[in-house]
Amino acid sequence: MSDFDTVPVGDIPADASILDVREDYEWVAGHAEGARHIPMDQLPARLDELDPDEDFFVICRTGGRSFRAVQWLVGQGYSAVNVAGGMDMWFEAGKPMVSDNGLKPVVL
Repeated sequence: MSDFDTVPVGDIPADASILDVREDYEWVAGHAEGARHIPMDQLPARLDELDPDEDFFVICRTGGRSFRAVQWLVGQGYSAVNVAGGMDMWFEAGKPMVSDNGLKPVVL
């Protein structure tokens, strides 16, 4: 049993703060509209960019990296929830996506 929650994409509130922990090339290809991007390996150095009073829904491609990121964030005193299935499920659910490369958003 974990000390944090995992939620399906359909349970994420419309106004949720989404933290995407995927690599830069994945983010550029397609990400949740309005999400914040901090690659997982940069989280410790960039932790001060996150509001400790904010609730974060953490997402990666399938849920593995976000699971580890949420464990770490919760250990640092942050409120974080893992998004089950990650961007793969986000895409399948038809949730809004954008890209930074001018192409149709995709999940890599």
